[in-house]
Amino acid sequence: MTVINRSTGAPSGRRSKWNSIDWKTISRSVRRLQVRIAKAVREKKFGKANALQWLLTHSYHAKLLAIKRVTSNKGKRTPGVDNVTWTTPRRKINAVKLLKRRGYRPQPLRRIHIPKKNSSKKRPLSIPAMVDRAFQALYKLALEPVAETLADPNSYGFRPNRNCADAIAQCFIILSSKTSPRWILEADIKACFDEVSHSWVLANTPIDRQVTRKWLKSGYMENSKLYPTETGTPQGGIISPTIANMTLDGLETAAKSSVPKRKGKTSTKVNVIRYADDFIITGRSKDLLEQKVRPAVEAFLQERGLSLSKEKTRITKIEDGFNFLGQNLRKYGGKLLIKPAKESVKAFLSVVRRTIRKHLGSNAKALIKDLNSKIRGWANYHRHVVSGNTFSYVDTCIYKLLWQWMRRKHNNKSKDWMTKKYWMNDSRSWVFGVKGKNKKGQPCLFKLIKAGSIGVDRYIKVIGLANPYDPKYDEYFEDRKRYKTYGMSACSA
Repeated sequence: MTVINRSTGAPSGRRSKWNSIDWKTISRSVRRLQVRIAKAVREKKFGKANALQWLLTHSYHAKLLAIKRVTSNKGKRTPGVDNVTWTTPRRKINAVKLLKRRGYRPQPLRRIHIPKKNSSKKRPLSIPAMVDRAFQALYKLALEPVAETLADPNSYGFRPNRNCADAIAQCFIILSSKTSPRWILEADIKACFDEVSHSWVLANTPIDRQVTRKWLKSGYMENSKLYPTETGTPQGGIISPTIANMTLDGLETAAKSSVPKRKGKTSTKVNVIRYADDFIITGRSKDLLEQKVRPAVEAFLQERGLSLSKEKTRITKIEDGFNFLGQNLRKYGGKLLIKPAKESVKAFLSVVRRTIRKHLGSNAKALIKDLNSKIRGWANYHRHVVSGNTFSYVDTCIYKLLWQWMRRKHNNKSKDWMTKKYWMNDSRSWVFGVKGKNKKGQPCLFKLIKAGSIGVDRYIKVIGLANPYDPKYDEYFEDRKRYKTYGMSACSA
């Protein structure tokens, strides 16, 4: 397919096959408009930014990119209430004609409940129809450059080129020195996605209000019954995290301005580190956080229809430690150590235990493949903190669970027989493995990886003000991409 290099209109390429689209050209075309939107916002030309957003949301290239996103992510085979999915190239290319603003009316969301992380409770997940997902992905392309330009410097959740490791690295920077703040306000927003005010979102989110109102008021279907949505932005919508982030942007300024600096006075040491709706605030004293910072935060949230959870919000001393994003941060004799939280380790071992139990009737190859993905993902998440001893403990627990699996599977075999079959010497270390054949039919050894083999590596934090839609940071983000891929020290924060 020869893609016409323009942003609007419906080129004749619509009739070509989906698989022949030049996605690099498409992405460059959309990015040019996104960069112009971000520049207009930086220069306070909001009328121009609005016009460019309109141009982007009516762009043929942007519509193709939006459809590609919703048909290539994890939920691509999960339908909405209409039970429709776009699984074939023909359906994908024909879907462009459905993304028209005039006459657009979103369908109700399909509501399901999924287990909460590290909890027996469940949380609601609302699944839009495919066409509504594509519309949200399209408008997110126009909203994200604005959100990134106006975002708080120390906000790290649901943003491009930022993750949990950046938030934890910022915690280390703020709390590790001898003169660091000793008191931390651990804040938890009560049902953030479900309670955010529609009127505030519509009045303060710089995107097409007519379309946004339709999304917010679309309602949801549960047990074949339609329920209205008077508050909240649906968990499961593609644009919802961006809207939620913009709702909470300004929290850092509100917290710091609650305790203004004065000449000759001791620093208040107020810092905010936020990941989506989970955040902490540091301070010089408990009274400062309790009497000045917390009321300012509550007033900020109340304006948006939100509130702090009284049960989960507390003020902690750094010597007592606290958990944040699955890590435990605590000072021991004046030295800050960040380790995987006990709850995170316990939850991971529960997942491993269920996985091994599920494979009681399976062969070792299937068990190893399933466990490896889980071990690698969990260890990579925790590899940037003090996790060596925790990794050794986890490997020991997995070793014991594997012996239980072998005894149940081969209850009439001896210990020596099981050792010879499943345990092999690899580089002076015994590993759980089994001989088999790869996809090409060649003999190979399938080995279970150890969490300890992942290693521990200090993480380089992203620059707080770095904007992926500002051309002056293009080289910086390219360096970070190489650093994350190859472990190069190509960039510094």
